[in-house]
Amino acid sequence: MTNFDFSVISPWVPTLGFCHSKNPGSSLVPKKDRTWRMCVDCRVINNITVRYRHPIPRLDDMLDELYGSCIFCKIDLKSGYHQIKMKEGDEWKTAFKTKYGLYEWLVMPFGLTNAPSTFMRLMNHVLRAFIGKFVVVYFDDILVYSKDLNEHIEHLRYVFDVLKCEKLYANFKKCNFCMEKVVFLGYVVTTTGIEVDEEKVKAIKEWPTPKSITEVISFHGLASFYRRFVKDFSTLAAPLTEIIKKNVGFHWGADQDNAFATIKERLCSAPVLALPNFNKTFEIECDALGIGIGAVLMQDRRPIAFFSEKLSGVSLEYPTYDKELYALVRALETWQHYLWPREFVIHTDHESLKHLKGQGKLI
Repeated sequence: MTNFDFSVISPWVPTLGFCHSKNPGSSLVPKKDRTWRMCVDCRVINNITVRYRHPIPRLDDMLDELYGSCIFCKIDLKSGYHQIKMKEGDEWKTAFKTKYGLYEWLVMPFGLTNAPSTFMRLMNHVLRAFIGKFVVVYFDDILVYSKDLNEHIEHLRYVFDVLKCEKLYANFKKCNFCMEKVVFLGYVVTTTGIEVDEEKVKAIKEWPTPKSITEVISFHGLASFYRRFVKDFSTLAAPLTEIIKKNVGFHWGADQDNAFATIKERLCSAPVLALPNFNKTFEIECDALGIGIGAVLMQDRRPIAFFSEKLSGVSLEYPTYDKELYALVRALETWQHYLWPREFVIHTDHESLKHLKGQGKLI
């Protein structure tokens, strides 16, 4: 660790202790604000750690709670992991080397295999009375949502009282209060729905043509995160997914160039997705196009999410009727948590599927 690197841990010295043992080294990870995050290489200790798997919430499920909300607050905890103390007696297992000697963590560092689950369990426990009512929590990011300002102030008071009681501290610089629009976990949450983050749109728009498989994977990863905003995403991205398969090798032709340009265009003009209202009827519209299937979940003709899947193997040889039916089945599987046991409407342009209910045997 260099002199420059040592300046990063200097503020931590009062809370760290020396450790006379040989343990994993350390590395630094840059943050968005160009400061550094301490991250210890814990592969050795992780290999012999009994895994603890606390459920991590799905982003889509969390956003589904926000319908009817008009005002939001985003709370970011300051160095969230570091607000959890290491178990007494286990500190030596986190030791790392510097040219000034060995240090060990007294608080939970990044890199431990059970750190994410441990932190998520803590946040779910601390905010359990509010989750699903007016709070969404994803690790150290907390979103408070309310129907009006008076209700919002009351909700904030509840949340801050609990955080204070549990001695969990927020990073004021990264908090947003009483907002009609807020960026949360890569999405822009508004009173009218969910949008793609403008910073991500800018990055996608300015993304240069990939020159290697690694660059294709990077673009595909970012684009896939927002696939729910793009109709027939899997079909559009098929030329890109082909070249990132193992043992295929990098090849950039007209098909890849067209797919790259089309995905960029679709994401830069992505619609605002409506938030689901579980008191209204859901609608599904399905379609099958050549090598792929697609569907859209709607309410009042406004899209809530798009689904798509590239066909492969035997499914590519299905007749049109079977592809349309398969698209419907996959849509029902994907969105069953919205649809069952409620009544819902299916829209299809394939005439024979209208008689599906009257068939004696489906398979």
